[in-house]
Amino acid sequence: MATKTKPESYAIIAVGGKQYVVREGERLLVDRLATDEGKTFHPEILFVGGDGKAQLRPTTTVTARVVGHVLGDKVRIGKYRPKSGYRRHTGFRAKLSQIEIETIGAAAKRAAPAAAPKKEAPAAKPKEAAAAAQPPRGYADFTVAEISEKAKRWKLESVEAALDYERAHAKRKGALAALESALEAKKEK
Repeated sequence: MATKTKPESYAIIAVGGKQYVVREGERLLVDRLATDEGKTFHPEILFVGGDGKAQLRPTTTVTARVVGHVLGDKVRIGKYRPKSGYRRHTGFRAKLSQIEIETIGAAAKRAAPAAAPKKEAPAAKPKEAAAAAQPPRGYADFTVAEISEKAKRWKLESVEAALDYERAHAKRKGALAALESALEAKKEK
């Protein structure tokens, strides 16, 4: 007597411009994602099937977790011209992310986008306070030498704003050191 087995549900998702057929618990190597390791995300769903049903425009979600970021296999590339001694070699390793499909078929959450604006409204007030203390005009175009020279003449608020900007955007070591020393000198006075 043959027992009926429940067909396993599957989904076709799009990640990084490529399409993958996935099932729950499956691990995939995809092009590098901006999501941090251990975080979950919801890839774009193109199709959901299995269980005798198929949805071309699914209302369900697929939850995937980034397991880690890895490098792909090394690809060796060589150029060669006979009788001239011309040889060039180079290599390439793709940056990849390993993801694991956690769930397929959870109902899409409609309330989540409505809750997001409520959280952003209180966050707008600190931005207004931060707008008062901005780095000096044209700061993004300054070189490290110009920053270390000009930071000595800036107000305390401008130095702090430039330091915050540098930590958030450029992260130049020389500029950070110059701004921190200028900040200490301003606080001593």
